Amino acid sequence: QVQLQESGPGLVKPSQTLSLTCTVSGGSITTTYYYWSWIRQPPGKGLEWMGAIAIEGNNYYSPSLKSRTSISRDTSKNQFSLQLSSVTPEDTAVYYCALRRGDYSSNPDRYDYWGQGTQVTVSS
Repeated sequence: QVQLQESGPGLVKPSQTLSLTCTVSGGSITTTYYYWSWIRQPPGKGLEWMGAIAIEGNNYYSPSLKSRTSISRDTSKNQFSLQLSSVTPEDTAVYYCALRRGDYSSNPDRYDYWGQGTQVTVSS
């Protein structure tokens, strides 16, 4: 059973960079055809897929967030990370890391495993 756990600051100031890490257990981020993603849910809104990384070396990003988003991995720690730059209060959300097995998808409903989520608030 794959388990994912998000970690990072709960409060970020406007214009700064939001950084989160997802620690994976029960599975390896080097497994082929596994897509490790970040998904967020702003208050009162639906889930928003942000991007994904795969061991094959491909990164995928939401077009609306691509200019501000970077996803990377640390295979030695079995972790992957999110950086979102130039944040505004509109980036306030619960942030989830998630895994889809088999093929790439930007549809959150198709993800197989999820972390519990972490609240990030952007405020001065």
